[in-house]
Formats: sequence, structure tokens, C-alpha cells
Amino acid sequence: MNEGDGDMWMTEDRGWIEVISGSMFSGKTEELIRRIRRAEIARLQVDTFKPALDNRYDDTRIVSHSSISIPAEVVSTAAEIRSRVRPGTRVVGIDEAQFFDDELPAVCDALADEGRRVIVAGLDQDYRGEPFGPMPAILAIAEQVTKSLAICVLCGHPSHRTDRLTEGFDVIEVGAADKYRALCRRCFAEKRARLLAPAAF
Repeated sequence: MNEGDGDMWMTEDRGWIEVISGSMFSGKTEELIRRIRRAEIARLQVDTFKPALDNRYDDTRIVSHSSISIPAEVVSTAAEIRSRVRPGTRVVGIDEAQFFDDELPAVCDALADEGRRVIVAGLDQDYRGEPFGPMPAILAIAEQVTKSLAICVLCGHPSHRTDRLTEGFDVIEVGAADKYRALCRRCFAEKRARLLAPAAF
């Protein structure tokens, strides 16, 4: 069984949570879409959700940076996901999980306890390199975790950090390549060190 082929585990009475995490531009959404499409090919009923906050590419579709997309229900809270999952749904997809409230881990747990496969994609770190939203808790309760890596735009090494190009201190600022880039550990640390260095007079 290949990593991420959770559809091969499906039984009528067993649910679980799988998470696709990493930095921006690491292919998280593309992998989520791949898994959802495989579930649909297997003729499983699927419900897919995205946060209302994420309207970068489309208001009602989950869209990867490479322009691959699938339709999704737009919700504002984790509780809405719970209420909108249809009775016969076997697979639940959730994109941009970091933008949801702290109830999301409990919602994922409840859906999995009901025998559903829950696929969650999201940033595990914010632009400061700190754990992002409900993602740490979801990672802790997941049966399967896939860590996606991008490519550092400065040195070409594997990247797992997201660097913000714009100024400001708000943790959440929706954007794509116009506002963010992927950096490796060393390049990220070097940038942070420059920002924190005392100004020369």
C-alpha cells in the first residue's frame, strides 16, 4: 500500500483521520484532491469543505497552486462541517484546516468515530514558524500524517517553512505567491536573524 492510499483501508465500521501538512507550495491541497478523487472513483460518498476565509482562487472550489480543483462546501466554523456531513458520507475532506477554530479536532474525532475517513490538509506552522491554529491537535490524534515539503526559493533545498513577504503582525493574512514563499530551515533562520538584529547607527 502506498503512503496516502487510505481508501484501501476502508471498511464499513472503521474510521480514521489522516493529515497532509507542510509549508505553502508543498502540494498539500493537490494531494488532498488526489485522495478525494480516488475515493470518488471507488464510488464512495464524499463531502469536501473549505473555510470561507480562503477565497484566493475561487469562492466555492478547493484550488491548488497548480490550478487543480474540486467543488467544496464553504463553511465558517468547524461545527458547520459537523452539521453538513450527509448521513451516507464515507469520506470527509477538509482543506486549509489552520483557518478553522479550536473545535475542529473534536469534529474530526467525532466523524472518525462514526466510521468515516477524514482527510485534513493544512499549514502546520505560520509565517513565524510557530504551530498554526488547530493543526497541532489534529496531528496528535491522526492515524496517518504526511509531511509535504516545498523547495526553498533561495537555495533550492527542501523547505518546510512559510515566509511572509508583506509587513504586519497578523497571523492570518490570506494570500499566495504574492505574499508568501517557501524557505528551508537555514534560510528561514537567517532571515529571522536579520529582522531581529539591532539597527546600525
